[in-house]
Amino acid sequence: MTILNITMGSNGQHIIEAAGKARVVIRDGKVVSVERGVLTFCPLAARFATPVTSFSEDEIRANIEGRIEAFGMCTREREVLCDDNFVLFGASELLSAALRGGIIDCAVLACDGAGTVITPIPRMTQGIGGKMSGLVATTPLPEVISRIEVHGGYVVTPETGAIDMGAGVRAAYAKGYRHIAVTTASAAEAHALRSAFPEVLITAVHTTGMGDEEAQVLADTCDLIFPCASGSIREIAGPRAQIQGGTAVPVYAMTSKGCAVILEKIRSSGQQVLIKGASLPFDGGKGPSPLL
Repeated sequence: MTILNITMGSNGQHIIEAAGKARVVIRDGKVVSVERGVLTFCPLAARFATPVTSFSEDEIRANIEGRIEAFGMCTREREVLCDDNFVLFGASELLSAALRGGIIDCAVLACDGAGTVITPIPRMTQGIGGKMSGLVATTPLPEVISRIEVHGGYVVTPETGAIDMGAGVRAAYAKGYRHIAVTTASAAEAHALRSAFPEVLITAVHTTGMGDEEAQVLADTCDLIFPCASGSIREIAGPRAQIQGGTAVPVYAMTSKGCAVILEKIRSSGQQVLIKGASLPFDGGKGPSPLL
């Protein structure tokens, strides 16, 4: 876990992994460093408001600057509520639908400017996760923390901004929640969460680059898995999935709880959806490239 210090009046420093697993450092509301992405194509990134198609440093920088401008990502102006659905089977879209449908009663998420967050609010689940990338480390910002709490969320790590999903789940149970979902970008953390909290709904996100050993752990422990550009997860977890949502950028439901979340999203979406039997994983469209 990385803890970043804040200077009074500043927007702090934040580290994210964005399109193509590119590490980006944002300091005081400005992008100060960008790595080139490891992908050459991603259908999701191509649909961003500021699209990423070449995965160059300049293109990724423009994408992140667009997010800072649009909703204040990694600044004190960070918006935390959102009603828009960006994709049918995105992680925040699925968990928001699960909250509305009563499958879960809160979600434990990581949020820039806050750290570990508990939210029972569907609009906040979407607002935090819908346009975020993989958060590596963040500086706690009082305005963001206040905004989350005013709208019904709870910040677990307000002093440090630490990203600690186990602490988030423990705090959620202590607050009286019993049907808890949590996101993780770590196979080791997924294993620890399942060992400590057998009933929690675990969603694996931001998995590009995970190898065979990590894929096996996720397949054994998670309810929902987003394989992103991990060839190992597609090969190991994909055949064990009960339901696959989407094709180019899919999600695998590994358990009955995961299936219930995907089916609730379909039920509540109002969109036309084709449902058919098929061997999984099913690759019906052009997915991320290369698979890593």
